[in-house]
Amino acid sequence: MRKGIDGDRGPVVALAEKLEQQRESINDYTGSTKNLSAINHFVDKDGSMEPDGIALALVGTGPAPNALVFPTNRICDGQIAARLKIPKPYYDRMRSDSPDLLCNNVNHWMQAEQANRMVRTMDGTARAFLSDRYRPLDNYDLAQAVLPPMIEAGCEVKSCEITDSRMYIKAVTYERQAEIKKGDVVAAGIMVSNSEVGQGSLFAGLYTERLVCTNGMVHNDFGQRKYHVGRKQTGGLDLTNAWEMFTSKTKDLSDRAFWAQVSDTVRGVLSEDGFDTVVESMREASEQRIDSDPFKLVEKTQKKYKLNDGEKTDILQHLLQGGEMSKWGLANAVTRTAEDAKEYDRATELESLGWNIVEMPQRDWSSLTAVA
Repeated sequence: MRKGIDGDRGPVVALAEKLEQQRESINDYTGSTKNLSAINHFVDKDGSMEPDGIALALVGTGPAPNALVFPTNRICDGQIAARLKIPKPYYDRMRSDSPDLLCNNVNHWMQAEQANRMVRTMDGTARAFLSDRYRPLDNYDLAQAVLPPMIEAGCEVKSCEITDSRMYIKAVTYERQAEIKKGDVVAAGIMVSNSEVGQGSLFAGLYTERLVCTNGMVHNDFGQRKYHVGRKQTGGLDLTNAWEMFTSKTKDLSDRAFWAQVSDTVRGVLSEDGFDTVVESMREASEQRIDSDPFKLVEKTQKKYKLNDGEKTDILQHLLQGGEMSKWGLANAVTRTAEDAKEYDRATELESLGWNIVEMPQRDWSSLTAVA
């Protein structure tokens, strides 16, 4: 499986240290776009200040001039564009070629369609622009909730990572294993992922590792999702005149119950019979042979799943090297390719795609392997 955060004392300690650092620099602000403005952001390049996108100025968040300013990142830019219905390619063009025009566009639509929004910041950067009903489920709290039941179940954390969009924890317990075919064994595990910036729900689901090569596979249909939706984040404050900061002290006590439920979900994933069902599907996939040209098969796979050319080349290489000419072999060629993905998010998508191939309906598999 794709390696992520690691350190001299192992991935769990490295993850904890990174989460602790991030926790100290996270602030959330909720208020009306009436009191928000987009301004040019400049950076120092070789002694001269050059434009570099935009920043959000939040009125009522600081001393004179009574506003804090946060430059936006890639995710926040995308959410602003989506909220204001500015086509993203045009947004990006304005950002690079005409930031003044972008500021004018953003400010016009912010005032024309005023609404309460949440701006999530970290290290002085606006990293998310969300609904005021967005419920922050922070990675630090998630790790506190899921690591103890993983350890209780005898899991070993094999890989974890924090990207701009999500946090991932992948753990395996070698106490639950099954043989797919002679000498080809998989072990049960769990993947937990979460986005603090509105890039998907909190997910806890079954994860498996193929021991012969340590490929990982994510089983999205064997898990539970919890969505970041709750009450409006008003906290009883008047949000019409200024932006207000929300810290951990303002969180509801109900969060304790929520995280207890997440802990129970992890225990459930690790104790349910989903692993047996997954193993049976893998065994069936190993019996579905590839009798067509593997080159054409992988080309069809690329088109079906919108893979890039590099991924197509790697999948073909791993399929031929593995020598397992079956649906199971193709799935593992995909998950092996995940190990070499440049981005952890993409690696996890490929691990999920491997399972999608295993579960592919027979008519789709017949079409993929048809001799044409």
